[in-house]
Amino acid sequence: MSEEIQKHLYDAFEHAKPYCSQGRVADYIPALAEVDPLKFGMAVALPNGEYYCVGDADEPFSIQSVSKVFTLSLALERLGDDLWNSVGREPSGSSFNSIVQLETECGKPRNPLINAGAIVTTDRLIDGRSVEVTTEEILAFMRERSDDATVFIDEDVASSEAATGSRNRSLAHFMSAFSNMRHPVETSLSVYFRQCAIAMSTRQLARAGLHYAFGGTDPISGKSVMSTVNCRNINAVMMGCGHYDNSGEFSTRVGLPGKSGVGGGILTIAPGRAAIAVWSPGLNQAGTSLAGSMALEYFTDALDWSIFA
Repeated sequence: MSEEIQKHLYDAFEHAKPYCSQGRVADYIPALAEVDPLKFGMAVALPNGEYYCVGDADEPFSIQSVSKVFTLSLALERLGDDLWNSVGREPSGSSFNSIVQLETECGKPRNPLINAGAIVTTDRLIDGRSVEVTTEEILAFMRERSDDATVFIDEDVASSEAATGSRNRSLAHFMSAFSNMRHPVETSLSVYFRQCAIAMSTRQLARAGLHYAFGGTDPISGKSVMSTVNCRNINAVMMGCGHYDNSGEFSTRVGLPGKSGVGGGILTIAPGRAAIAVWSPGLNQAGTSLAGSMALEYFTDALDWSIFA
């Protein structure tokens, strides 16, 4: 199986490489506009501790919205089902930073993987603590899950997001007007901008997501990271909402739960098998890595890893 995985990973990489030049980097965030659109890496983490990698798999990149999966994990473990009083679990059918539904649905975001929902989730995670303490908790969690202390927050990206974050501030103030924010807007956004600026490689990201493939337990360390119920809920939310208004297309073509970020990263979960991470900064119109999604479709088809097989 190991030789088969490496072969199909390489084939998927070669198949998708031409798409790197066809996507568009997230140029509305100045720091991300400077990233080379031809960068491309893939990594697969297996429960026995083995990795299979290709391309720029060890180069750190800004994980952006992929971080929302991990903050959701922390918030669910701390708050339980009470979190769902503040944010829903339904696909939005709208772009990741849309404000339209917040007005019609009284300030409650559709799900925790769009920007508004992630901001509320981070707001609840703060739980009366300081920006520094909450940010350190998130970073420590990512380092522990990736088994790598070199994971860091790219402060240039965080500053760039803060300087251009007017839409996110609008979302937060709108939710605050409906009493769905428990902390000052700038406090919650300070944490949110920094969590999105976490920098990891695809190897580190695949390792960090491995417990989602095994019911919330890290198969390498044997540690229970979260309850089985919370893990199942997170995978379900990723399946239906992980790629904004491109979620149905991704689920149909790739057939696995996943979460994309506008930095070009995608974390994908193959339940009972592996965690897969890809990075290619050029995005499709919905904000998902174009080459990354093409590579994942090829790879999961080749191995017959779709959960719908």
